[in-house]
Amino acid sequence: MKAKTRLFGDIDIADDKIITMDKGMIGFPQLNHFALIFDEEKGVRETSIMWLQSMDDPDIAFPVMNPAAVKEDYNPNVSAEIIEPLGKLNEDNTFILVTVTVPKEIKDFSVNLKAPIVINNETQKGVQIIVEDDLPIKYKVYEVLQAKKSERAGE
Repeated sequence: MKAKTRLFGDIDIADDKIITMDKGMIGFPQLNHFALIFDEEKGVRETSIMWLQSMDDPDIAFPVMNPAAVKEDYNPNVSAEIIEPLGKLNEDNTFILVTVTVPKEIKDFSVNLKAPIVINNETQKGVQIIVEDDLPIKYKVYEVLQAKKSERAGE
């Protein structure tokens, strides 16, 4: 599928890589088809910021990342009925992302742990949910990522 995007220009996305989110993203229920865009040369690393690009609106792309990069024990409670439409989920086919906010002051860089995006890699179906746990919407992660960077540099 050819897609025009504001951030990445014209791109080709294989049809089997299109993620369908029947309810869209929170605040964007009309957007139902997305592609996960990342630097293929680097691959999807734990600390990578990726883009969840709307295939319905070329102007909309959400910065996202793996929550384990900033909160290793992230394991939110999720209602089974909410994720049932994704198909049978297991450790191998479940991919969880959180949205990223990068404000003017980089030290206020945060992720939303309260509303993760759950994707079944086999069915390419996803849903953004609001978890039952008491988790922050703006979990500041700048210092966490700086510490991980320092650890890697010291290895």
